[in-house]
Amino acid sequence: MLETKVCIVGAGPAGTAAALQLAQLNIECIIVDKAVFPRDKVCGDGLSGKVITALNRIDPAIATRLKQADFKVNSWGVTFVSPARHSLDVGYRPDYNSKETSHKETPIGYVCKRMDFDNFLVDEVKRRPEIKLHESVTIESYELTKDGYIVTGNKGSFQVKAQLLIIANGAHSSFTKEVANITMEPKHYVAGIRAYYKNVSGNNPDNFIELHFLKSLLPGYFWIFPLPNGEANVGVGVLSEAVRKKKMNLKKSMLEIIENDPVFKERFKNAELTSSIEGYGLPLGSKKRVISGERYMLVGDAAYLIDPFTGEGIGNGLYSGRIAALEAAEALKANDFSAAKLAHYDSEVYRIMGPELKLSHRLQKLVNFPWLFNTLMKVSSRNKQLQELLSCMFYEVDLRKKLAKPSFYLKLLFNR
Repeated sequence: MLETKVCIVGAGPAGTAAALQLAQLNIECIIVDKAVFPRDKVCGDGLSGKVITALNRIDPAIATRLKQADFKVNSWGVTFVSPARHSLDVGYRPDYNSKETSHKETPIGYVCKRMDFDNFLVDEVKRRPEIKLHESVTIESYELTKDGYIVTGNKGSFQVKAQLLIIANGAHSSFTKEVANITMEPKHYVAGIRAYYKNVSGNNPDNFIELHFLKSLLPGYFWIFPLPNGEANVGVGVLSEAVRKKKMNLKKSMLEIIENDPVFKERFKNAELTSSIEGYGLPLGSKKRVISGERYMLVGDAAYLIDPFTGEGIGNGLYSGRIAALEAAEALKANDFSAAKLAHYDSEVYRIMGPELKLSHRLQKLVNFPWLFNTLMKVSSRNKQLQELLSCMFYEVDLRKKLAKPSFYLKLLFNR
């Protein structure tokens, strides 16, 4: 049996962020994943400004290597399009100006396939002697003992004993369901599908990712994210509750939009589907949950931290992984792994991400009232201050406290 202070289950962005932050603190850990990297992950493939911010805080050298990587396109922001086709461009940094992008420093947002990004993070893990990575290990059981967790996988042939677990194995984590008692609720969960296309026309010259809140998909959206080599990640995400109620077939809905919508019919007329159409689930952070307990913390999708409005999970995964590593260091120092001690992790996650998750949940609800949402987009397009506040959602987590203040809504209504 292997022994370690911290065992991380899952080597996606949240798990690798936790491992890399522990390594920076000179704490050894074991990280296990059922896959062998590189592996694909169904996702929108957008990396907002939060990703570089988080990696910078873990280790600026990692952020520098990501900036130099050639598997991504530079992206400067997000285009929101309301049901009435009012369009709002929000830069990934508050000072975004389309006329100046060519003279700016390296952008802080990117789009790249998860196969490439996750493999980049795994390569970063492999650089660190403090981290032992075990691939192709499917964990089957978790046993809490008086002095740690015994984690067993691969039909008993893999066993590790750890003082503390960081659970980072995604939206379908059995630990989240069975130990943490967090279950999928249709009103806090999005069903999504994704496909890759070549030669989609009409993309923003600064590679903005696009979220189109089309009438037929509310409360959800159709997206186009530009990728390297003329490819695009195209998909649809709708609240599971609505999918059930309306008996929606997301694949059919997406193909109908591409074939019949007057705007997209034109943009896709020379496009070619280059992949299968895959489905996946997004556990949303639209509800506060208990994400730690005796000797464990949940991070990333396993902690249900996906942004309810934009569907972004990677930045929040990296942030929560880093916070968990900092809390792990404190618990090890105090030799205290009780639920009471680790509850500080929950309060840190919700202190840092809570205001933004709350705002995103409000915006998500607003989508149910198309006339109101159309008005919001119209007003925002004329309100520079408001656009800057919205860009904070993708840029600098510590600025987000502003977004939860009542003055945000006053500016929305009066400061045009």
